[in-house]
Amino acid sequence: MRKQLTTFIGIEQLKIKRQELSYEVEKEEAAKHSLENEMQQLQLKLDGLSTNIKRKKNLLENCDKAIKEAESAFMKILESSQVLLSKVLRESEELEIKDETED
Repeated sequence: MRKQLTTFIGIEQLKIKRQELSYEVEKEEAAKHSLENEMQQLQLKLDGLSTNIKRKKNLLENCDKAIKEAESAFMKILESSQVLLSKVLRESEELEIKDETED
């Protein structure tokens, strides 16, 4: 009878340990699930940021290109203006010389 009681107590202790382990597993699974949800949310944020960064880098490249083209066009206009100004001054001088020689 004593052996049966000892065996019964041993079985009950194993059942208690099993319940404790089961509770710990449930807690850890809940924590794991929570972390997985957080990771998913963070991945969504990361994907959104990556998309925004890529889009903004493309905009920067377009701005740089537009600036470069505008600066180039401005330099051409400036060069043309200087050529035109030189020509006008030269012709003005020639007219003054002709005007002086006719007097």
